Amino acid sequence: MVKFLLNQSETQVSQIDPNTTVLEYLREHLFRTGTKEGCASGDCGACTVVIADVENGHIVYRSANACITAVGSLHGKQLITVEDLKYQGKLHSVQQSMINCHGSQCGFCTPGFIMSMFALRKNNQTADQHTILENLGGNLCRCTGYRPIVDAAVKIFETPQEDQFNPLEKSVVKKLNKINNEQSQGTLASCDKYFFSPSSTNELAELLLKYPQGKLLAGGTDLCLNFTQLLNDIEVLIYVGRVRDMANINLTNQSIELGAAVTYTQAKDDLVAWYPDLKELIERLGSLQVRNQATIAGNIGNASPIGDMPPVLIALRAKLLLRKGSETRLVAVEDYFIRYRVTILKPSEFIEKIIVPKPDPKNLFKAYKISKRLEDDISATCGAFNIQIAKGRVTAINIAFGGMAEIPKRAIFCEQSLINQPWDTQTLEIAIEALANDFSPISDFRASAEYRLGVSQNMLRRLFLDTQALQHPTRITHYA
Repeated sequence: MVKFLLNQSETQVSQIDPNTTVLEYLREHLFRTGTKEGCASGDCGACTVVIADVENGHIVYRSANACITAVGSLHGKQLITVEDLKYQGKLHSVQQSMINCHGSQCGFCTPGFIMSMFALRKNNQTADQHTILENLGGNLCRCTGYRPIVDAAVKIFETPQEDQFNPLEKSVVKKLNKINNEQSQGTLASCDKYFFSPSSTNELAELLLKYPQGKLLAGGTDLCLNFTQLLNDIEVLIYVGRVRDMANINLTNQSIELGAAVTYTQAKDDLVAWYPDLKELIERLGSLQVRNQATIAGNIGNASPIGDMPPVLIALRAKLLLRKGSETRLVAVEDYFIRYRVTILKPSEFIEKIIVPKPDPKNLFKAYKISKRLEDDISATCGAFNIQIAKGRVTAINIAFGGMAEIPKRAIFCEQSLINQPWDTQTLEIAIEALANDFSPISDFRASAEYRLGVSQNMLRRLFLDTQALQHPTRITHYA
């Protein structure tokens, strides 16, 4: 049985298809039709809801795409939809602001914008333009235009935040803690299909031994497309979002350790603190709704050749802690991928932790992403460069690309052409030619093979220009 709060009311779900999304549940089971279906793939934001959880004794509100969120993942959380904002006949301040600024026309996308604005306001006392655009970036409008909508988002910060949710926070925390402390695992079963929600890695390991065919579900931003786009049911879903010991970030003297259930939103601050160049890359990875749920481990685990973080982790020489039952092993991220969508994972084995080395202060790390849209788009190619230059020579180099082969992989020939060579234009041109020996990219709807190779070679030129901006090699520490 799955238990959660629908606004303030405890709700139980048991006899329901585990492949049911929150959007389907709201519209077809509860007849809450304010939440709209636009794309069914997490791109348009029309289905945006807010999912609240307890962190450090307080409620944190995060926007999410209901169309790619499994209903079973709501266990122990609070679900808030656009219907919940109006209180005692009075519109919520974000709703009133949208009206006052004339931010709605046909109205189809409006509920999604409202819920993104609601989460923005609940989590921030003030907001600059960047924060506002980041929070609204996952919502598309096809008729009104974004200026009045952004105006509405600005206006909600002109008055104190007072709504019906504030005085009930302690009550909600208590209710959610009670649900999460119960023995129930948040299971669903229907027509020989199952959903499990373990709360520890030991439970997770036991479930995978029992159900080796089970599919691990984290944010669902990729996996849920199987039943929303491909219409394929998954017989056994095992949700990792409640596995407490996999939701931790641990900073050691040498590394940043990310549990496999840590989302991009949760990991962003620590990763950017050590690798500032990751800020733009992470913010361009999907929308905020996607990053609020998607995990870095999921980005690795699905073995997509166009994932943005795998080439980054390969260039940084990150490692994975894999587990099967009680046995664990440590492998390099670059060794995890075998061929297209095939990895070294054994049956019943899973990613428990990602270990990212902290930067060498002598190194320069840069990551470049090329996509059709600047934001919220899949890469045509993504390159990551971890380079050390001393006395004008390349003394260490790691280069990795996504989108250039059937797996994310290092550019070995390119690296070999650079190591121990002077960092000048002559060496650069040799490295550019060597890159063509590392990859034979394909053409598809995102980019042609020629474009992929050409723009990836230009990333090397960009790297060279970025390093030339440094007046002295010792200043590379500012970029590490």
